[in-house]
Amino acid sequence: MTINTILENNSYPGRGIMIGRSACGKFAVTAYFIMGRSVNSRNRIFTVTEDGIRTEAFDPSAMVDPSLIIYHPVRHIDGKMIVTNGDQTDTIRDFIADGKTFEEALRTRTFEPDEPNFTPRISGIIDKDGSYKLSILKSQYGNADSVQRYFFEYAQPVAGTGHFIHTYKCDGNPIPSFEGEPEFVELPPASPEDFADAVWSSLNADNKVSLYVNYTSLEDGKEYVVIKNKNV
Repeated sequence: MTINTILENNSYPGRGIMIGRSACGKFAVTAYFIMGRSVNSRNRIFTVTEDGIRTEAFDPSAMVDPSLIIYHPVRHIDGKMIVTNGDQTDTIRDFIADGKTFEEALRTRTFEPDEPNFTPRISGIIDKDGSYKLSILKSQYGNADSVQRYFFEYAQPVAGTGHFIHTYKCDGNPIPSFEGEPEFVELPPASPEDFADAVWSSLNADNKVSLYVNYTSLEDGKEYVVIKNKNV
């Protein structure tokens, strides 16, 4: 199953991370998207920074509470790329800078304090060789006193495949958290632009906000980045 098929059948997966290897085997492929139901969540764009991207208010005058929606989704350090749905990006970067690990960083964090949803924190990290890890920090079925931390390691990625994790299982009130292992997805041959177009078109038209796609050459580390913002 492709990520497109999964998205076409889910009106609100929330925020999502997909990491894998291109069909040709030459690129590490990463996609990160954000969605929103509220005016505040939808009032965002992705902008490029010197080490990745950040979210910003499209209309600063309309921003209500930036605490959980303004952050750096993507940052690079020591040849690794970190991608997350919150400010844990910075936590992971700081731990790696101190010689510590992805897992050690996330063991200091928990889910978002947005009761009653308690939105999971999802995170990924990609190494120079294209190997990658994914993680989700979530409450135990909405229990604010119980955090569950899951880590998934993909040491030998297979060309044309990837794994997809998202914050929510589907729409709802409260919104149910993602369950189980990251979803296995197929990556058919596609350029970065074509892949981004396909993912973007599969996201729910009302709820999608921004999309980031990165193809990184496993030979020389060159990056090919596509960003799509609904607010332009």
